[in-house]
Amino acid sequence: MNILIRNGHVVDPMTKRDGRFDILIGDGRIRKVAGIIEDTADRVIDASGCYVMPGFIDLHVHLRDPGLEYKETLATGGRAAARGGVTTVCAMPNTKPVIDDGDKVMEVHRRAALECPVNVIQIGAVTKGQRGEELSDIAGMAAAGCHAISEDGKSVMNASLYRRGMKLAKENGISVFAHCEDITMVEGGVMNADENAERLGLKGITNSVEDVIAARDILLAKETGVRLHLCHCSTADSVKMIAAAKEEGLPVTGEVCPHHFVLTSNDIKADDGNYKMNPPLRSKKDAEALREGLRNGIMDVIATDHAPHAALEKDRSMAQAAFGIVGLETSAALTYTYLVKTGILSILDMAEKMSYNPAKILGLMEKGSVSEGKAADVVIFDPCRTYRIDKETFLSKGRNTPFDGLEVSGEVMYTLVGGEVVYEAGSMC
Repeated sequence: MNILIRNGHVVDPMTKRDGRFDILIGDGRIRKVAGIIEDTADRVIDASGCYVMPGFIDLHVHLRDPGLEYKETLATGGRAAARGGVTTVCAMPNTKPVIDDGDKVMEVHRRAALECPVNVIQIGAVTKGQRGEELSDIAGMAAAGCHAISEDGKSVMNASLYRRGMKLAKENGISVFAHCEDITMVEGGVMNADENAERLGLKGITNSVEDVIAARDILLAKETGVRLHLCHCSTADSVKMIAAAKEEGLPVTGEVCPHHFVLTSNDIKADDGNYKMNPPLRSKKDAEALREGLRNGIMDVIATDHAPHAALEKDRSMAQAAFGIVGLETSAALTYTYLVKTGILSILDMAEKMSYNPAKILGLMEKGSVSEGKAADVVIFDPCRTYRIDKETFLSKGRNTPFDGLEVSGEVMYTLVGGEVVYEAGSMC
């Protein structure tokens, strides 16, 4: 099917297009981008008043499948992604069983092609069973298309073992996605260690829990030469360390999640499990540093750390609740509302951090751009739509969000994957 997108404001970080163009799509590819396209098409989409951007690529998603399907499945997570304009998701390996060999990677990819409306890249675990004792089949997972290894949900505390895993990742041409948390320093903490934790009578998690491992991982990346991506950075010192690594020319990138640049621990007014995430909401100073890091290009990526849970796992005190919130269906609106409308980022910056930079990190040369010859993964985003987030409308199984009822601007109107419309505002296709 040929699709013609007319009258949209095209935003393309690769070509720096930032203006009104028509886009012709055919055979899963972008065939033409021009001021006016007269070609006939099977379907015409009027994108007047909307931004037309490369589909978002989320480097950090928990699809919970296999084994934890009561939280999320490939199908429900994929529908949530499509609604959020996300056309490619990187699925973290902390499933049951843990994704720690090539056969498991291939099985997820096989099922995703049948069950999921968006592209899925399965990330492999660093260690078998994520037990931190023995390296996974890193070569086999790389051959199966995993693109990166990660122990997400925890850190590999054995630095020597982790270094060997980094070397194998380097040898096999894949990246390491790092969850930075020194588990020996958590000490039962459930939120940021500050006066808000004291007010609520909860144990705190200090910044050093993240910063110590971030420093270690950067030093190991320097030694091994592996491409290192620091996930869900939450502290001002993480931003400083990534800046220093880049100044030294190291292949280090960093991501920020919307909840960390929108909220702080001051927003936790009561003991509510929907505000429990790992790393936790930090101080105003940390949030300001994250926003500045995004603005000045130190922080490369906006990702969600989408972590769905059943209601019974979240509707309880933070002391007992599971860590994590959902984010696939809210990330674009939160980014637009809190970064673009406020002037911290341009709309071109938003597309760069949500699509182009993630594509580069993954080595997906055909994605991250709405230019001729690229894969027709496209999002049409209306910046003028204002509404309140309603968790009851989520397509994800997860309803665990601190943003329920928040007024935001910007809504995904269409999501196209491989030239096919997989989401149209209000319905899956």
